[in-house]
Amino acid sequence: MATHAADIVTAAVLVIGNEVLSGRTQDANLQYLAAGLGELGIRLLEARVIADDEDVIARAVNECRARYDYVFTTGGIGPTHDDITSAAVARAFGVALVRNPQVVALLNDHYAPDTVNEARLKMAEMPEGARLVENSVSRVPGFQIENVFVLAGVPSIMRAMFDGLKHRLEGGLPMLSETLVARLPEGVIAEGLAAAQARHPDVEIGSYPFYREGRSGVSLVVRSPDAASISAAIADVGAEIRRLGAEAIDEEGDS
Repeated sequence: MATHAADIVTAAVLVIGNEVLSGRTQDANLQYLAAGLGELGIRLLEARVIADDEDVIARAVNECRARYDYVFTTGGIGPTHDDITSAAVARAFGVALVRNPQVVALLNDHYAPDTVNEARLKMAEMPEGARLVENSVSRVPGFQIENVFVLAGVPSIMRAMFDGLKHRLEGGLPMLSETLVARLPEGVIAEGLAAAQARHPDVEIGSYPFYREGRSGVSLVVRSPDAASISAAIADVGAEIRRLGAEAIDEEGDS
């Protein structure tokens, strides 16, 4: 089965926050998004960590939404002065930033009336025409505008938002993979691996070295939407490993 460009659906993730860039906060969202998108047949092809800067965010959103089928942003939609993602996304789309009445109602229902101040009402500000993304954890939603989904940075909230919007996404062919492990230094197999990749251009062959129990080794991952293409490439890579005098061990531990 041939794989066509139309079968491949792509995505990018923009992780927004000075706290991530400074090292004070470790991003915990990218892996979850990558795995979840992969299960839907959507290939995450780019991820960026960018600053809380309206120009930077707007430019990154516009670049990525033109290049990929879906864009997901995380962070910067809270109540503080440096939460500027909503304004930046509105700027990217050239629309007004407005106070969404549905979100105002949610805030009034969730918080005590005398605590719904201007800072909290800021979380109701979204690009005009945006569609809400439900938040089952803390109620305050994210939003979608065209192919861009704006999600919270707090991991538990981001995950709830993403899980709740999956039904809106149209995936392509799911990406399959198979792994061979060889007790060989990466440099020994590199040339043969490059030749195998050239013979199988319709698959991705990744090489991931490790060092365990005092010995070098490498995990060789073959990925493609097409199972037959994977099988052919795995056979080729396995033959190269054996030619070099090592065992080709699959993920299950069989030669």
